[in-house]
Amino acid sequence: MSLPVSSLATARRLGRGLLDLVLPHRCLGCGGLVADPGTLCAACWQGLAFIGAPLCACCGLPFAHDEGGDARCAACLAAPPAFDRARAVLRYDAASKGLILAFKHADRTDAAPAFARWMARAGQELLADCDLIAAVPLHWRRLFRRRYNQAALLALALGRLGDRPAAPDLLRRRRDTPPQGHLSRAARQRNVAGAFALAPAWRDRLAGRRVLLVDDVMTTGATLDAAAQVLTRAGAAGVDVLTLARVVMAPT
Repeated sequence: MSLPVSSLATARRLGRGLLDLVLPHRCLGCGGLVADPGTLCAACWQGLAFIGAPLCACCGLPFAHDEGGDARCAACLAAPPAFDRARAVLRYDAASKGLILAFKHADRTDAAPAFARWMARAGQELLADCDLIAAVPLHWRRLFRRRYNQAALLALALGRLGDRPAAPDLLRRRRDTPPQGHLSRAARQRNVAGAFALAPAWRDRLAGRRVLLVDDVMTTGATLDAAAQVLTRAGAAGVDVLTLARVVMAPT
């Protein structure tokens, strides 16, 4: 005998309530109690620096003053990147660093759906324009040690939110490049030169498609630029970039 729909719904609510008592939801930042899974408490949320207009029309660098809708920063004017537009949710700073490092290195993969929702809002136009969502790949050695690629998790979650196909296997990392944390912009560019290649399975499937390239953090943009170059050479109609956070250098 089957239960009425109303009884099933009541049973589910009771089940969720019991589970919440046993395993209460924790803030992604400080670990304090929150009402919903994959969220932040008010204090952690208020501590984050979200990026909004005005910003560079190309790389998404925030401007101190409104320079006009098509204005580009000095770096993009001097050396235009291979991607068309880049957007990020947050400034990479003391408040966001812990969140991102936990997601990247400490198995906090449960944060991916929440982060993807933030990214979908920040990159709404980019997501609507794309035909395919890709991720910056890890070298197989690093993937083996870490067990997951955080960029691929974000790409898959964004694909579900935006109803777009996700292809986390679109690119391959040919070289296990050294960490770039303390390298200059020029050194980063040398470090990632030739590091990426299109996966053989995609050689005849990319032409004419617009790609949204996803990563967790954009620093100088060298890694994303190198990956975008590979995609455009392989026939992509265009490449946009969407990251969870980006480094914002203080003006000199």
